[in-house]
Amino acid sequence: MESVDHVILIGAVVMSLGIVVGAFSARAGVPFLLVFLAVGMLAGVDGPGGIRFSNTWLSFLVGNLALAVILLDGGLRTSYATFRVALRPSLALATVGVLVTAGLVGLFAAWILDIDWKLGLLLGAIVGSTDAAAVFSTLHSSGIRLKDRVASVLEIESGINDPMAIFLTLTLMEWIAAPNGLTPMALAMRLTVQFGVGAVLGLGLGYCLAHVLERIEVAEGLHAILICSGGAMIFAVTQSLGGSGFLAVYLAGMLVGNRDRAVTPDTMRAMDGMAWLAQSAMFLLLGLLVAPHRIWEIALPAVAVAAFLMLVARPAAVFLALLPFRLNLGEKGFIAWMGLRGAVPIVLSLFPLLRGLPESGLIFRVAFAVVLASLLLQGTTVRPAARLARVLRPGFPEPLARSRLRGVHGPTLEVMQFRVSVNAPVENVRADQLELPPSCRLLTVARDDALAPHEQTVLRAGDTVAVMAPATVLPRLAAMFQAPGTAPAWEQASHDFLLSGDAFLRDVAALYGEQALTAAEYPLTLADAMQASFISPPVEGDSVVIAGLHLIAARMEGPRIIQVGLLLPRTESATGIRRWGVRRKRQV
Repeated sequence: MESVDHVILIGAVVMSLGIVVGAFSARAGVPFLLVFLAVGMLAGVDGPGGIRFSNTWLSFLVGNLALAVILLDGGLRTSYATFRVALRPSLALATVGVLVTAGLVGLFAAWILDIDWKLGLLLGAIVGSTDAAAVFSTLHSSGIRLKDRVASVLEIESGINDPMAIFLTLTLMEWIAAPNGLTPMALAMRLTVQFGVGAVLGLGLGYCLAHVLERIEVAEGLHAILICSGGAMIFAVTQSLGGSGFLAVYLAGMLVGNRDRAVTPDTMRAMDGMAWLAQSAMFLLLGLLVAPHRIWEIALPAVAVAAFLMLVARPAAVFLALLPFRLNLGEKGFIAWMGLRGAVPIVLSLFPLLRGLPESGLIFRVAFAVVLASLLLQGTTVRPAARLARVLRPGFPEPLARSRLRGVHGPTLEVMQFRVSVNAPVENVRADQLELPPSCRLLTVARDDALAPHEQTVLRAGDTVAVMAPATVLPRLAAMFQAPGTAPAWEQASHDFLLSGDAFLRDVAALYGEQALTAAEYPLTLADAMQASFISPPVEGDSVVIAGLHLIAARMEGPRIIQVGLLLPRTESATGIRRWGVRRKRQV
């Protein structure tokens, strides 16, 4: 009985310490997951904690379950619009990118570690995929807002590239154990089953789960538990049938998250807690499993493998996989640098340990060192890398509270509460004269713990305003109630000034164009001309050149381009032109 109490006490202390230290380290840009990994190592056999933990099977079980919850949560937060925008480049990275990365790292590792080239390729496959837990956590906790296309590519890639890494790992393990037992037909069939069964069951069972969630009434606190248990069931069923449970649970989460009545904001907050619990428990346990002194023995070659992965293999794979897609150099560079490794390589490195393959201990230690290096270098440099690559977009403050309005058909409406900031655009405006976006309605104004009448109340800093609005207008509403100290995304974009999307292309071309318009372009607005020029649906920050005009989609509402940025040519006389353009922009 006393030993049970000690286990509970140690677990609670370690978890609490990780959260407290992580809260302080986040201010310095250190990823939360790195802190949990470090706390687990300190509590382990070589640290002050002195805990001896070597249960590989338990670590494997917890790792798989935690990854399922993390991918489920990531899928819940992936919109269909995001998925459509980034699916093709993400799929290229998840297949071609993983293959190229695994091959390059494998050959380099075989040389630097002086091991058989098959074992080197196995190590390359283990560290070849990015990690959903690391990517989701680092991007969401970094406090930055990236261009939609870049963030979507990174998140979807990390959600769907695990099947390829698992396929390569299991295939190479069988090849090492029985070199004559694999044929090209068997490999193709296994890959088809992994992706095909995973996708079909993920979408099919995800639809069933969403159907149940929409029609069953349970206590609010049980909603997230039902989603997690349903996701775990989908993961287990898919794995048992030979498919990729990781792909299935991600697709199921995306399908559930895009059904308006299946999840609520309260459920999403609860799922956020579930995902954090899964991540922290997994990294603490994996930190306990490793003996740091064994990693120190192979530190130099392991660091060389990590450096080769981050600086050579991953960039080469990204630029090769993304050749057919419309991403600029900065976006590709940032995607290459953000190939974060996390729990997935460590969990995959447990496969050889459980199978008892030769050099499995070395592979585990090198994979662990690669994860440490990735979190330490890539995870702590998200902000400067995003600034350098010019993929940043300023964020907007979340409402004080938001809840979905039930019983309404059509677009989902929410009740959102905002606090008026000092110098906000709505300060000193009478409440009943607020110019809210379409489909929005002012509900209440609270001041000094009491409701104030709309007709007599002039808004001032500190007031709490409740608005009923569609979730799609949240960025615009947030900009109305916050101080303009941080310019919105469309004012920080790389352009010289802004134009309305409804302005006619011919008027802008007459002032700044360098080429003649075609007959088809002449009657178009800026927004229509840009929409016609993009092959895939545009996102904020996308740019195109029409008649010599460098136009940027600066602000969007849904699929519509609302404001267009104009970037003038950088020539010797560019400064004078830009000044003249700023004087003339009001005429356009």
